[in-house]
Amino acid sequence: MPSVGIVSLGCAKNRVDAEMMMYQLNQAGFQLKQDHATADAVIVNTCGFIESAKQESIDEILELAQLKKEGKIKAIIVTGCLAERYNSEIMKELSEVDAVIGIGKNADIGTVVQQALNGKKIEDFPDKMLLPMEGGRVQSTEQHWAYLKIADGCDNCCTYCAIPLIRGGYRSRKMENIIEEAKRLVRNGVKELNVIAQDTTRYGLDLYGELKLAELLRKLCQIDGLEWIRVLYCYPDRLTDELLDTIREEEKIVKYIDLPLQHCSGRVLRAMNRRGDKESLLTLIQHIREKIPGVILRTTLIAGFPGETDEDFEELSDFVAQARFERLGCFAYSQEEDTPAALMDGQIDEEIKNRRAEIITEQEALIMDAWCETQIGTEIDVLVDGFDRYADCFAGRSPFDAPEVDPCVFFTAPDRKPRPGELIRVRVNDHIDCDLTGEMI
Repeated sequence: MPSVGIVSLGCAKNRVDAEMMMYQLNQAGFQLKQDHATADAVIVNTCGFIESAKQESIDEILELAQLKKEGKIKAIIVTGCLAERYNSEIMKELSEVDAVIGIGKNADIGTVVQQALNGKKIEDFPDKMLLPMEGGRVQSTEQHWAYLKIADGCDNCCTYCAIPLIRGGYRSRKMENIIEEAKRLVRNGVKELNVIAQDTTRYGLDLYGELKLAELLRKLCQIDGLEWIRVLYCYPDRLTDELLDTIREEEKIVKYIDLPLQHCSGRVLRAMNRRGDKESLLTLIQHIREKIPGVILRTTLIAGFPGETDEDFEELSDFVAQARFERLGCFAYSQEEDTPAALMDGQIDEEIKNRRAEIITEQEALIMDAWCETQIGTEIDVLVDGFDRYADCFAGRSPFDAPEVDPCVFFTAPDRKPRPGELIRVRVNDHIDCDLTGEMI
């Protein structure tokens, strides 16, 4: 039985694609290997979003090429966004690669791997709309939490972003299929579902003619055994009162909203093909917090967008100080080919972009530190991930913490050993950096 390893890079949406390919390979009779260095073939499910992600994908392929040269693996297959974006260029530049396929070929991954192991060189880039959105998955996250992808593609066309070029237009999954997949995941032990798409708030508009995320969430809340639902990647223009009311009223939906804003300067946002300005965004944040008391807000920002002046950046810094997001990531602008922003005048020096991103990150660290201080002495729910041998205590996540991007909660358990996936209570007594620490009650 041939064996296959998968290295999936980039976002959570890409991870779900990898899990679906793993299921296809399993069904085709391949043995899945966690240690890809011991596999016959290795799939690199690449990210092509920004320059650093592309470089990570290329570095991974080069490491595998060395293993292939040493005779440890037999074939390298490249899938995902980098393959979709650059097509045949990948094999021209990286001759060690045996197959490069676009996302529309994911459903045939078993055939592709077998052909590559048989010595055939493969390049195939069918219509990206053929990307499978339904089917089984081999869960690669911890057993008690999973991502639930409700749509693919994007219609927002932000000028800095290549995702519409890579993934195509926005397309929602049928609601009944999403519900059935969620039930299947819960039957397999999932306690927390993290709802994802390029823009979750657009869900249903293409399929049903109206926004349907609120209705979908209410139906997910009816699934027995499901403890937490978290909504990620919400677009500010479509954060309706109906959706906010749903998040507030439904106990299973954690009071956490991921709201990628990118900037606050009206001039910069217009150049990004986004709406709003500092005043309107602060008003939106105030409205969210009034609607959902105690809500945790996460955002992402871009520093150094073409034409961003010192005044624009000062406005962004002041916005962060006023908004006081509990969770925030800031990234230096990446000049991506084939995007409108890449051709704009006023491209900013790399050192300046990186320094601006560092300033916002340092500023946010102080805000998060102050927020952590307010949690000392409180009792919080924690979903147990397991024992962390480096910290020499147990670790988990609170409703405040999305997996893979947010801090953790470290805690001792003097009376009994909690199980991974168990929902417990922790009394917070301190924090280390942005991680809360405490003791299980």
